[in-house]
Amino acid sequence: MLFISEEQVRENLPMPEAIRLMRETFQSLRAGTALNQPRRRLYLPTGTVLHSMAGAFGKYLGTKVYAANPRHGAAYFFFLLFDAETARPLATFDANHLGQIRTGAASGYATDLLASPDASTLAVIGTGFQARTQLEAMREVRSFRDIRVWSRSEKNRYNFAVETGTRAVETAREAVEGAAVVVTATWAKDPVIENAWIAPGVHVNAMGSNQAQRRELPSDLVHRADLIAVDSKEVGMIESGDLLLAGVDWNDPRIKDLAQVDKRPPGSPLTIFKSNGLGVEDVAAAAYVYEKLA
Repeated sequence: MLFISEEQVRENLPMPEAIRLMRETFQSLRAGTALNQPRRRLYLPTGTVLHSMAGAFGKYLGTKVYAANPRHGAAYFFFLLFDAETARPLATFDANHLGQIRTGAASGYATDLLASPDASTLAVIGTGFQARTQLEAMREVRSFRDIRVWSRSEKNRYNFAVETGTRAVETAREAVEGAAVVVTATWAKDPVIENAWIAPGVHVNAMGSNQAQRRELPSDLVHRADLIAVDSKEVGMIESGDLLLAGVDWNDPRIKDLAQVDKRPPGSPLTIFKSNGLGVEDVAAAAYVYEKLA
């Protein structure tokens, strides 16, 4: 059985391939040839939480396990890959970057599908762990002339801007107003953008929250959207705080599994991709790396 390090994942899973893999993953979910198991969480009195999520894709199945404790700022990710036919264990991964890049790639796929083809202005809210691969994925699918970045820490946003060739701004509103694509990648509990800042025709990727009591988007923005694509409605009903706290009707035809979305709606639609992160995404990404190294 192979052990695959963070560095090996970085070297062997470039963003263009990761986006292609996410496209194939969602196509397979639509066809019923891929499977996803929602995340489960075990909460301890210490504040530590054990998370697990699983899926099957092509010739492989696997599970990601990670433990986190917000009080200590610690999170440790591992992924186990198995052969789908024989159940033979194939590889163990250090999986921090694996999760980071497949999350960015899922947003990249959704943006390629839903954002205006001529989108040229991007707003990124948040400059942490996930923001970098979100930005990398956005750059793969659209040609942005202006990328504006904001986070609560002035130091962090200016360092991020220098390192990524983007433009730090003083307020979230300054970042978002006039942007054709908006990414929220924060640890916020409450909304970080306002409905009034978002014009018709904008595409929003909300990926910071995967817990029922946390959200980045305000309720009025959610209810105004013409299309809300969720990586998995089954998962969303458990952990999409952005939608749950807005009190959405899950039977509303505006809310769809990303796998069931074919293209951008006509006109100037306001679209949202609500990303929670799926185990099947990890399987597809890990299998690609494994096949390059085995």
